[in-house]
Amino acid sequence: MMQNRHFGVWPSGLPYSLPPSEHSVLHNLNQAVKAAPDRTAIWYYGRRISFCELATEVRNLAGYLHHKLGIRSGDRVAIYMQNAPQFVAAYYAIFAANAVIVPINPMCRRAELRYIVQDSGARAVIYGAELAEEVVAVQDDCGQPGLVHVRYRDYAVDGWDFPSEFAESATAVVGTAWADALAMECEAPTHDRRPEDWCIIPYSSGTTGQPKGCLHTHASVNAVIFGYPKWVGVTPGSRILATLPLCHVTGMQHSMNLPILTRSTTYLMTRWSAALAATLIQQERIEHWRSITTMMIDFLSLPGIKDVDVSSLKAIGGGGAQMPAGIARKMSELIGLDYIEAYGLSETIAPTHINPAQAPKQQCLGIPIFDVDCRIVDPETLEELGSNELGEIVTHGPQVFQGYWQRPEETEAAFLTLDGKRFLRTGDIGYMDNEGYFFFVDRLKRMVNVSGFKVWPAEIEAILHSHPDVKEACIVGDPDSRTGEAVRAVIVPRKDSLNTLCLMDWCRQNMAAYKVPSRIEFRDHLPRSGAGKVLWKDL
Repeated sequence: MMQNRHFGVWPSGLPYSLPPSEHSVLHNLNQAVKAAPDRTAIWYYGRRISFCELATEVRNLAGYLHHKLGIRSGDRVAIYMQNAPQFVAAYYAIFAANAVIVPINPMCRRAELRYIVQDSGARAVIYGAELAEEVVAVQDDCGQPGLVHVRYRDYAVDGWDFPSEFAESATAVVGTAWADALAMECEAPTHDRRPEDWCIIPYSSGTTGQPKGCLHTHASVNAVIFGYPKWVGVTPGSRILATLPLCHVTGMQHSMNLPILTRSTTYLMTRWSAALAATLIQQERIEHWRSITTMMIDFLSLPGIKDVDVSSLKAIGGGGAQMPAGIARKMSELIGLDYIEAYGLSETIAPTHINPAQAPKQQCLGIPIFDVDCRIVDPETLEELGSNELGEIVTHGPQVFQGYWQRPEETEAAFLTLDGKRFLRTGDIGYMDNEGYFFFVDRLKRMVNVSGFKVWPAEIEAILHSHPDVKEACIVGDPDSRTGEAVRAVIVPRKDSLNTLCLMDWCRQNMAAYKVPSRIEFRDHLPRSGAGKVLWKDL
């Protein structure tokens, strides 16, 4: 069968299929505590938190959510914070309360935060204290959800280079302090989640202009958690550097859930620092690290990087954006390892494809992993295409989501049936070569990729159109040597007084930093087709 040709480069000793999960994601932490209670689960700026300590915080917070905030089975609870130990504890505490996680990127600002909390119906928000102003601005519009605020600095040890922007205590926080919630030591409810129950709803923007919640079960999340370590070689007791955001599916699965399953140590940083990464790799003997292109450029640019001992590294890689060949070559020369690229979506809760370690290809998505059937189809006729033919990438596998939260029509449009199987339409254009490797070429959807973060023009345009002095807006992507692509806004103003600096400041208040246009261009009109559609490609 054509879709199995990648078995010819399949990693030696690995099965083609894995048994489905029989437990919830919380079970992974419970098993780690039984097997290695005193092992360090999280390193955070000098602080070492054992699996036993982590589990205690999880139970106490789950009890608080249940008894004090009234969280019940199936309720949604949002996590809105930076990478920190409290993120990990909150994540598993929500499971222990039998609730459903809604991760929100801390780069999101009030317009985005308001929409996601309202759309998901989140009954509580656990947030970083530095984000209090955003939370206060939206809480009345969101039904006054229960609030718990976190100060990351409380978990760091003095003497480490903790990020200065989070070092000072924030003011005007609302809700219960994290430490106070834990101190109540409320008893956690009986855990009753099954594999088929709801687990997490990460939001992924679409062409409609508003983010959509991707509904995952414990089974779909565990499908990735159980497959990941086998493929990338993470074994019990490994040391894993976490530099990707835990709110994003790749960081969440590889750098948090995978280490917990394998009883490994996560080295966590709240802000990316190439210097700290180099220190940890050398001093703590880091073995596994997934990153993005911009991080690798920073790392390779460090003064004296050639003198850093990186010999402990066993695997490096990433996803979200292709690694330029020149950067990959420099990394290979410095580290002695191939950069292993992967491919996945919020709809698949991280990878469906990873390059085989023994035979990777550069600027390649990889091959379908355990139980994944991936094909290329004509995006219009939906007929399956052959090798090296360009078409839409469609995927079937145990990690594919159930559908978009409360959007039955968009869910139906996201899938097609081939050979009796339900395939997700990724919206990405690519091809499969003669050996079964998949390559990305273009996007069926109009999307800009900034350092691995997906920026959907329709969403940004919708926010810009809410500005009283913006008559029309069109978002396009420009090539950028550092971030891959940069956001450019083409604006038709209502008033001549509208200027770039003021509009930039307004954007920073209403959207995540990576979505803020790096360039704003004013025009008298936007190019349009005979049917009246904006010709964004002309821009």
